[in-house]
Formats: sequence, structure tokens, C-alpha cells
Amino acid sequence: MGASMSMLKGANLPVTAPAVRVELGWRSGPGVPDVDASALLLVSGKVRSDADFVFYNQPRHASGTVRHEGKKPGGAEVTDTLAVDLAGVEPAVERIVLAASADGGTFGRVPGLRVRVLDAATGAELARYDSTDATVETAFVVGELYRRQGQWKFRAVGQGYDSGLAGLATDFGISVDDPGPSAPAPPPAPSRTTPPAPAAPPVRTAPPVPPTRPTVPSAAPTPPAQPAPSRPATPVRLSKVTLTKDAPSVSLAKQGGTSGAMRVNLNWQVRKQFKGWGAKLGRAVAMHGDLDLDLCALYELTDGRKGVVQALGNAFGALNQPPYIHLDGDDRTGAVSSGENLTINLDHKDRLRRVVIFVTIYEGARSFADLDATVTLQPQHGAAIDFSLGECTVASTVCSLALITNTGSDLVVQREARFLVPERGVSPQRTIDYAYGWGMNWTPGRK
Repeated sequence: MGASMSMLKGANLPVTAPAVRVELGWRSGPGVPDVDASALLLVSGKVRSDADFVFYNQPRHASGTVRHEGKKPGGAEVTDTLAVDLAGVEPAVERIVLAASADGGTFGRVPGLRVRVLDAATGAELARYDSTDATVETAFVVGELYRRQGQWKFRAVGQGYDSGLAGLATDFGISVDDPGPSAPAPPPAPSRTTPPAPAAPPVRTAPPVPPTRPTVPSAAPTPPAQPAPSRPATPVRLSKVTLTKDAPSVSLAKQGGTSGAMRVNLNWQVRKQFKGWGAKLGRAVAMHGDLDLDLCALYELTDGRKGVVQALGNAFGALNQPPYIHLDGDDRTGAVSSGENLTINLDHKDRLRRVVIFVTIYEGARSFADLDATVTLQPQHGAAIDFSLGECTVASTVCSLALITNTGSDLVVQREARFLVPERGVSPQRTIDYAYGWGMNWTPGRK
């Protein structure tokens, strides 16, 4: 799979693959702003409604053909990816604008900015454009997918805005409600546009029957069907919150997340692939085959009931009855799919006393060392909340991600990012239980 040469600005190439992944990449480092990828589905140069905007706060188009898959850190290189199912894009959509926005600075401070169009089936690079002339821009149309005589093409655009994502979105007909510090101002319109093509959702593969593992003895409610992705209320909200060690908590109410479904996503990537064994802080770390991480949640309801939501024991939970938390499946890839997801029903937030969201290693690694992972909490009606786990420096097989606490008038999300090391003979689930004082009885279980 050889890499293609970078295209010149304004050049175009045919795209014959029925589904593609559009990968926005850059080099991170001190002082480098965070960058986000987005897509706008256009008819006659404008969106039909705010639902035609796909970005971090609205990660899936209602048609299912364009999806924001999220960031994948990889050392100094970071990527943010959009999946486009070109074969399924609605006939009315003429082009899909592929955009980038900088959070906390200008693109003049973002080194190595480029966009690649990859065949979703093979990973082959179909087109590439490297941006080299950015200065004061805070948003960019990096390229576009567009139809020409029934054939999809990709054009390298490279036109910037100094008014951020709000300005870019407004220019294409999006109504924006951004309570952030900078007020949206309409920017100069880019001269070129293009149609998108989302990639089909990845197939989840069932893992082989695993060794016996602990699970909660109480029977889990039958998981209901996941709600269909909802179209956001107008206007679109562009604000997002990144939790850090210095600013680790946020109020859901203050971010507008007071009702609807809140999606919790875990994405990961292996920094290094090992053959056999490698030494890490005196402990052996093995990477072999598929890495399988399990996203889980300990919950306590206001009526005193406690339990766990996890794949083990088929304890997938339920959205519309206790525990009002539902795990949507078991993903074994992390880096090439949408990762692991669970949903919390905020319409019943008053029934939740506290929730600990955590992740365990099921197989494929002996520690979280050499893994990069990102957590995103996306309320249906509020700003996205995200954070990275940081580097693991202990032989940990279980990590608490976030603690959600009912204060009586609000839910507060606290970044935990605690890598825990189970004692000999103690399961990862019981280790989390001990750390947070849940006090449950555990029995062996399996997927």
C-alpha cells in the first residue's frame, strides 16, 4: 500500500471506492492547538438543515452515511477521522465539505496538517493533501467530496476562515448557538464545495469464549433496542469541554446536559506492537492478537440498589428501566471502529446516585502501558466532554475513567483516569469495588 503524492490546491481525483475514511492528521506538541474534523452535506451549496452537519457534538448523520469516528492519538501524530459511505449518500446531496477547526490557537501553529482519503475496505490511500500555507486561520475547508456525472471525486481545497468553526458552519447555513468566548462571525465563503460519503458501521465480532470472570449475581434487565440517533435541536451547539488534571470536573447542567441520552465512548490505540514480550518498568507487557477492552459501569441508584453494567454475564443493562444505563456491545478493535460505547438516560438522572465508568483488559495485553485511550461523554442536548487517560506507569489491568455523582440538583462528571493494580487473586471488577467502596458480592461470570 504505497502512499500517493500530495495533491496541489484545487486539484481533483476520482474516488472509486464505495466507502472511504477521511483522515485529518497533524503533529501534536507544546503550544499546538487541538484540531477537530467535521463534514457538511450540501445541496445547492447549503445544508438542508442543521442535521447535515457532522462533528464532535453530532457524530452521526441521520442517514447513517457520514460518521465522525473521533481522534486516535499515536505519539506525536494525531488523527481525527470521518467515515463516509459514498454508495449510500442520498442522491440529493451534491457534495460533502471536509473541514478542520482549531481549538485554542490558529492553524499557523499546527504542524503537518494533512487530509487523506482511504479506501474503507482495504486502507489504501486514494488521495492526500498537505496544507503548508496556513497562518491566522482557525477553521479550514481542507477538501471536498463531490459528484460529477455520477462519479465521486475528491478536491483539495485549502481555504481558511479566521472566525473558527462557528464562522465556517454559519457560512454553509448552520444556525449556531456557541456560548464560548468568541462570537461567531460569518467568514468569507470558500469557493469550492463537495459531497460526502459515510462508511458503513463496523461489524462487531464476537470474542471467543473467555475464561471465567467475575460478574454481579443479580439478573440484568433485558437490554432494549438502542434509540435511533436523534437530530439535534436548532441551533447547533459547538462548545465542548476537555477535562484535565488541573480542571477535572464539570457540571452537566451548566453544559446543557440535563435530559436525553448521554453516550459514553472509549477509543484506544496501541502505541507499539510487540512480538513476544517487552519490558516496561520491570513488568512484562505482552501484546498479541486482538486487544479486547471492556467498558463497564458500577451504579448506585437513589433507592440503594447497586450493580454493574458490563458484557460479562450479559449484564448489558437497560435505558428505560433501572439502571437506566445500557452497554451497546463488545468491540475488539478500538482503533478502527467506534470503540466501546454505553448510554446513560439523563431523563432518569434523579434516580442515579453515583456511577463509576471503568475499563478492564480482557485479552490482548497485560497492562494499559503502551495504550493511548480517549474518553468522550456526549450528552444529547449539551456540550461534549472529553479527556485522555494519559500514560500508564504501573502494571494495571483496570482503569476507572469517570465518576458521575448526583449532588441533589445536578450531575457532576469527574475525570478519574486512575490505573489500578489488582492484588493477586482479586478481579478487576472487585478492585474497582474496593477503590470506590461499593460493597458488592461478586461471582464468576463469562461473556
